[in-house]
Amino acid sequence: MKIKEAVFLVSNTDWQKCPAPDRPEYAFIGRSNVGKSSLINSLVRRKDLAKTSQTPGKTQLINHFSVDNSWYLVDLPGYGYAKLSKSEREKFEPMIFGYLENRPNLICTFVLVDIRHDPMSIDLEFMTQLTEAGVPFYLVFTKADKLSKSQVEPKVKKYRDGFLQFFRRCRNTSSPLPLTE
Repeated sequence: MKIKEAVFLVSNTDWQKCPAPDRPEYAFIGRSNVGKSSLINSLVRRKDLAKTSQTPGKTQLINHFSVDNSWYLVDLPGYGYAKLSKSEREKFEPMIFGYLENRPNLICTFVLVDIRHDPMSIDLEFMTQLTEAGVPFYLVFTKADKLSKSQVEPKVKKYRDGFLQFFRRCRNTSSPLPLTE
């Protein structure tokens, strides 16, 4: 697919203020500093569409971009560590899940994880919440270029196995899963 135009539309904290659900929508989310904005910029072949930063927690709003006037790309706030107070981080959960559970045109959510790290409970909990809410998602590994080819496959397998074990454990409990650590 060749993207001709990608433009910023709107940022907000309320899914009800998002653009009209009149075209397919694809969302990107992951822990802070996993490379969401960099991936978005790479996909649309622009360096400055989504704001990048070395500071964790830069994206704090639901950011909508229009791509070729035919679909929406959405940059969601990162979950987990951010240089914010716990009460500020806790505000993200209802904003994120309000969006994910209520957008009728959301085709897929791409959950980004840094492949260099072993499975982290925050990622596993988040993916379990998506599964339980019926939100379709794909796991996207970032920063694979920082590993050798022989290191990548075992890391992917470890993540897959870790998610399956975690998900099975969580299905056997009735307690809600926290989004933040």
